[in-house]
Amino acid sequence: MAKIPATERKNKVRTAVVEAHPALDYRALPGIADEMVDTAGNVRPVWQPMLSALSRMSAHERHERFARADRYLRDAGVFYRAYGAEGGAERPWPISHIPVLIAEKEWEALAEGLRQRAELLEKVAADIYGDNDLVREGFLPPALIASNPEFLRPLVGVAPRGGHYLHFCSFEIGRGPDGNWWVLADRTQAPSGAGFALENRVATARAFSDIYAESHVHRLASFFGAFRNALQACKKSNDDRIAVLTPGPANETYFEHAYIARYLGFMLLEGEDLAVVNNRVMVRTVSGLKPISVLWRRLDASYSDPLELNQSSRIGTPGLTQAIRSGSVTMVNALGSGILETRAFLAFLPALCHKLLGEELKLPSIATWWCGQEAERDHVSRSIDRMVIGPAYSCLPFFDDHGQSVLGSTLRRTAKTSMAEWLASDGARLVGQEAVTLSTTPAFIDGKLTPRPMSLRVFAARTADGWQIMPGGFARIGSGDDVAAIAMQSGGMAADVWIVSNKPVDATTLLPPEQEFARNLPGALPSRAADNLFWLGRYIERAEGALRILRAWHSRFAENADPSQPLLAYVSDYLAAIDVDSQEGVPESLMRNIDSAVYSASNIRDRFSPDGWLALTDLAKTARRFHEKVQPGDDASHAMTILLRKLAGFAGLVHENMYRFTGWRFLTIGRMLERGLHMTRLLGHMSQEDTPDGALDMILEIGDSVMTHRRRYNVSTARLTVTDLLALDPLNPRSILFQMNEIRQEVEQLPQAFVNGQMSTFYREAMRMQANLAVMTPEAMNATVYRQLEQDMERLSDLLAKTYLS
Repeated sequence: MAKIPATERKNKVRTAVVEAHPALDYRALPGIADEMVDTAGNVRPVWQPMLSALSRMSAHERHERFARADRYLRDAGVFYRAYGAEGGAERPWPISHIPVLIAEKEWEALAEGLRQRAELLEKVAADIYGDNDLVREGFLPPALIASNPEFLRPLVGVAPRGGHYLHFCSFEIGRGPDGNWWVLADRTQAPSGAGFALENRVATARAFSDIYAESHVHRLASFFGAFRNALQACKKSNDDRIAVLTPGPANETYFEHAYIARYLGFMLLEGEDLAVVNNRVMVRTVSGLKPISVLWRRLDASYSDPLELNQSSRIGTPGLTQAIRSGSVTMVNALGSGILETRAFLAFLPALCHKLLGEELKLPSIATWWCGQEAERDHVSRSIDRMVIGPAYSCLPFFDDHGQSVLGSTLRRTAKTSMAEWLASDGARLVGQEAVTLSTTPAFIDGKLTPRPMSLRVFAARTADGWQIMPGGFARIGSGDDVAAIAMQSGGMAADVWIVSNKPVDATTLLPPEQEFARNLPGALPSRAADNLFWLGRYIERAEGALRILRAWHSRFAENADPSQPLLAYVSDYLAAIDVDSQEGVPESLMRNIDSAVYSASNIRDRFSPDGWLALTDLAKTARRFHEKVQPGDDASHAMTILLRKLAGFAGLVHENMYRFTGWRFLTIGRMLERGLHMTRLLGHMSQEDTPDGALDMILEIGDSVMTHRRRYNVSTARLTVTDLLALDPLNPRSILFQMNEIRQEVEQLPQAFVNGQMSTFYREAMRMQANLAVMTPEAMNATVYRQLEQDMERLSDLLAKTYLS
């Protein structure tokens, strides 16, 4: 069909759309989204059901649907980290609610081109780190390899275990004004976004559940299932483990790392979790060192080994390169594969495809010229007005490179002269790329469908049947008309991508068929995860202890606003000794404990339920709000009650829902140990004979044992009755003995509790402390006993760290 002028096409489309869907005010649009219309100006058939459905919705219904998607993402805790913000702030995932719709037939052609491209990149990597024929025969300039910071010399000649350099890739693709697709960038280092694509799908499906169910949209689960099976096949033995290697919580896409690990059932590890022993990669667990045979790397290769690669790295594992060299571990993707991402390689892929595959590149790259060659440099200089000039070794498309690239058409004449001189003097470090005009896709902006520039991130996984392309991915959508606004860090949004078939599709799942049911034992717990669980329990209990004391203090201060009153002053001295300011309302030290609990939980997001995370972050937000405005007295007492209820909600979620495996035991030991310390210190300070009037009643209130005391003892509050109930009663969940009984039971179930038939030092100490306390009487409990008990508990914490966490 012949093409028609753009203005005429837009007018034709506006008229057609408005006539078909009068509820949508397309007349107000400055243009029309190319993803929604073809080059002849006709609405693509794949969009018709979505447009019809949108036209029938009221503004209120659309708002409710979008709110469902937003609520899901918020409840699931989906975030990305915005660099440059104070502390690298976590930002809610910026979803664009209208999905990008692509017909199955068009997608099949794209997928075929991407499969070819993935195979081509595999062969290029194999040559660069193998025979180097491409450089020798002139297909690649030597400088493009030798000067490339992503070229890792220690990996030259190291064939990856299994024979493949690439296992998981992604491609940034965009559609041009002529309706054809280009590849804007190849991602072979540590491609991100697959987990976000899954979350986009869930959120969008909730917003448009009725449309989604009727649209024959290809599911994503089969793609991940095939890749998981492929990684399982890479294991050397059944005892080996598969892990996702993350830079840690400070990374931009850490949520996705945790999400993918949880979704596929892999361990989530940081470099410090690993050790290389006898050329084997091992994970430090509470049960000792355990072998890892497959690592899905989500950090840049140079940071993975400070011994042979980047010596300044603090997130890698010394000796990892040697383990790869020995063939004991499969790295996904191979170290050094990031060289394929560098922008200059796009200029050589057409010729390399002819050389290595004997065929044309089915999906072309954006037109690129490496300026280290005279003819290409001259062409870029002559065509500066339609070029983007940028760093040759950048691994990012120009709209992601944080302003390192220069758009030639925006330069003045003198600047263009300077640009030509720059190309002549430093051409080997530069590339020229044709300035792209990306197609647009509809997004709801201010209540109207508005066209926004868009690129797609598509994923490829090596499976038993060859390269498989995810039937979807996610779209990055600009916050304005400028292509550079696509980047998330620049305010861009993300949308789901629906590949729509004209016939029903399989509803796939990662669950095995029922006849293959097997109950697997929980995996070994990494020492770092155990450490974070232990301290999460301690920080939560420490915060609760402080809240209970502060509530009791402020409720009495509200009755008699005199902090110098004997009991208030006495308790203030105790609070000051544990770094809590009683007159601050919600003290900063309490905020630090809650923030520390959130930080510990953030380090184990793959092991933490979304409900538990929501409850904990809600507690932190509420505490921060109170910290900024609560006044001492009744106001503060009420705030403490609210925080205690939220904290109890979190503790209840964890207690009721957390699987009773080794991680649960470390969390419980941390809680019990901190609660025992809290009560030991409190009784040691406030249950002596010289304490002010009302101190014993206050202790009972803090220990949530007032009613129990009234029922159990037929006398008024006395030092011995309070000591018996809060120190030595094995049935009182607030007593010290109750905590020691619980600790002993949990320690008995830990790995290595017995070594060669004998108790470990840690278990022996826990049993000794429990036994000594069990035979004590209230009369024998004095300040000296409490001080010794406190020291023993601190030593028990140190023994736990020495036994399991170091």
